[in-house]
Amino acid sequence: MSTLATTLAPTHAPISETNSAVVRRIVPFLLLCYICSYLDRINVGFAKLQMASDLRFSETAYGLGAGIFFIGYVLFEVPSNMMMVRTGPRFWIGRIMITWGIISGATMFIQGETSYYILRFALGVAEAGFIPAVIYYLGCWVPSAAKGRATALFMLGIPIAGILGGPLSGWILHGMDGVAGLAGWRWMFLLEAIPTVAAGIMAFKWLDDSPDHAKWLTPAQRLELKNELARESQGKALHSTRDGLLSGKVWALAVLYISFNMGLYAVSFWLPTIIAQSGVTNPASVGMMTAIPYVAAFVTMLLVGRSSDRLRERRWHLAVPSFVGAIGLVIAITFSGNPTIALIGMAIAAAGIITCIPQFYVLPAAILSGNAAAMGLAVANSIGCIAGFASPYMIGAIKDATGSTSIGLTVVAGILVLGAAGALLIPKSLVND
Repeated sequence: MSTLATTLAPTHAPISETNSAVVRRIVPFLLLCYICSYLDRINVGFAKLQMASDLRFSETAYGLGAGIFFIGYVLFEVPSNMMMVRTGPRFWIGRIMITWGIISGATMFIQGETSYYILRFALGVAEAGFIPAVIYYLGCWVPSAAKGRATALFMLGIPIAGILGGPLSGWILHGMDGVAGLAGWRWMFLLEAIPTVAAGIMAFKWLDDSPDHAKWLTPAQRLELKNELARESQGKALHSTRDGLLSGKVWALAVLYISFNMGLYAVSFWLPTIIAQSGVTNPASVGMMTAIPYVAAFVTMLLVGRSSDRLRERRWHLAVPSFVGAIGLVIAITFSGNPTIALIGMAIAAAGIITCIPQFYVLPAAILSGNAAAMGLAVANSIGCIAGFASPYMIGAIKDATGSTSIGLTVVAGILVLGAAGALLIPKSLVND
């Protein structure tokens, strides 16, 4: 895992060898966890290619089930992070992963809309707190000079899950269909849940709660890291649990996050359907083609994360990708009947939208520390994830009413433009290092 961090990390950013050792140790494993997380969250988009007809789901029913995940997620996000503060991030991250892996695998047993909704809600409850716990965990280890890079490396789980998950899910849907009398989509939920449980178990062995427990650092490195993190914490105004829950700055960031998540889940849950609507019918081909937008996102996330750290600038590195994502959606909508151009549009959209996510998560860490960081990240993520429910449900309902995803995606593009404008309204002095 250390080889991945060494390969991907820019070499000219001004960070110490201690910080590099931290990034090499913890970020690749957290990246692996996020790949599992995101794949288990979005594979319902691939399952839809078979599941919707097998279980006679309407587009609205599918969108509601895809989005109801986020109701459980939002309701239990803050309580989950409260427990994380008590138990320590190592235990809580491992517990979260094992629980959601089991529930994700159990999705293979759904028989209709009710069981679909129940298990999607339960999956959201199980996964609640994972992203804020990881971002909080990174804040316990990674100083500001490396934070944009470390966050971008972790968030590469989104495009990597798409790059690997698309072909893998397409292959399972096509190749395992009918094996042991089970539909391909049922096999997909089972097989893709196994790595999540395995990674959750491994988390107990691999992660340390704080630099004090890191036997893989020398005593001098532990002291250097603790002193650097302590100096940065002194410059942040918000420290307490109350600060994280009630600060107007945190809630403003949470509202801003809604716009980026609207775009993210429009791409995540509807990309296979959009490709299929352009004329591609074979599930394996759809799976292969979905990987292309995620490759574009992978490259863009690395370049923007590198630039953000090098320039120590955050607002424009968030606003520009959001606007580019909106342009990509408009291209995909305009040329929805042309598979090649529609795919190019979705690649541009994915590159812009997905890049917004790690760039956003640098912002709360710039103003929060201690318990405020744990609670504030939970608030921002939970409120932002309202979009995870609203986006797929809205697009599904509009598609049922009009027969097209174009109107829903146009709305999402407009919201992304508003998000870009909102990012530029953040005071420069607040978030730039």
